Amino acid sequence: MPQEVRGVVARAKNEPVSVETIVVPDPGPGEIVVAVQTCGVCHTDLHYREGGINDEFPFLLGHEAAGTVETVGEGVTDVEPGDFVVLNWRAVCGRCRACAKGQPQYCFDTHNAAQPMTLTDGTALTPALGIGAFADKTLVHSGQATKVDPSASPAAVGLLGCGVMAGIGAAINTGGVSRGDSVAVIGCGGVGNAAIAGAVLAGATTVIAVDIDPRKLDWARRFGATHVVDSRQGDPVAAIQELTGGNGADVVIDAVGRPETWKQAFYARDLAGTVVLVGVPTPDMKVELPLIDVFSRGGALKSSWYGDCLPSRDFPLLVDLYRQGRLDLDGFVTETVTLDDVEAAFAKMHHGDVLRSVVAL
Repeated sequence: MPQEVRGVVARAKNEPVSVETIVVPDPGPGEIVVAVQTCGVCHTDLHYREGGINDEFPFLLGHEAAGTVETVGEGVTDVEPGDFVVLNWRAVCGRCRACAKGQPQYCFDTHNAAQPMTLTDGTALTPALGIGAFADKTLVHSGQATKVDPSASPAAVGLLGCGVMAGIGAAINTGGVSRGDSVAVIGCGGVGNAAIAGAVLAGATTVIAVDIDPRKLDWARRFGATHVVDSRQGDPVAAIQELTGGNGADVVIDAVGRPETWKQAFYARDLAGTVVLVGVPTPDMKVELPLIDVFSRGGALKSSWYGDCLPSRDFPLLVDLYRQGRLDLDGFVTETVTLDDVEAAFAKMHHGDVLRSVVAL
């Protein structure tokens, strides 16, 4: 039978969220119901509330989640009731042109649950990134749930569902950081610090963190930055070049997503270096620079979408590294809160007071 649970709903653009009763249907073919244990408070949820994604209100927010499979629908074989899973928004189809080329990390037809979750009056909810996990339970496609080691902390590993995976993947998957590389990361919030952690995992020997907030630079040191640059105090491009023998970094990751930070990344790389954009720009932002500078520098200019990850491959690996003490996922959890605290958590995130607030259910 359908279940009534509590969930965080954004009813209208820029209005405070509310905790409401939502209806979760029984899973249909290919679907599962997950009892949510934790869900991180991500900037993307705030973008939904502000109308920055689309206008398909009301939204059921939350997507960086871990929990336990409760029930499964017809045809589900990859997970079963009782499995501990991390949710993701890249449930690959296996049939599109990207999947057919052996590049499922770029799948163009990812799966979501076919049935809607609703308010008690029948109003259909749009789940954030097809997940909607600021709720006691949620309905997703089975491909959106990746089974991982149940001994891992849900608050920590649930963050792989979005921001932490985006940052680690930007360094390892998109940027191709390798042993001995120099890496600079501009913007040291949750995604930027995850990129720093990813660069360290990949064997980078010079890892430069750039930000205007001393607290964030302190966080960056914790995740393995070998050098920090307070860009309020001077030109970060010159600082990165000085720290890399005058050459610029092999890989520069823009975790802010503004024209000025992207141009800093462009000019702070080595002549054949790589720029990775993982920060999310707004639709009105534009970049202008001399085309001869693009031509004369070679290298690569890349965008990283969800860290170019493949959840079935990357989540279990990163959880294993976490359990071995080689990846400090606990360090990203600044505080745990309740569903009633999500609006306050948005304010803390907006002001840069936290790496991640995590809702515990």
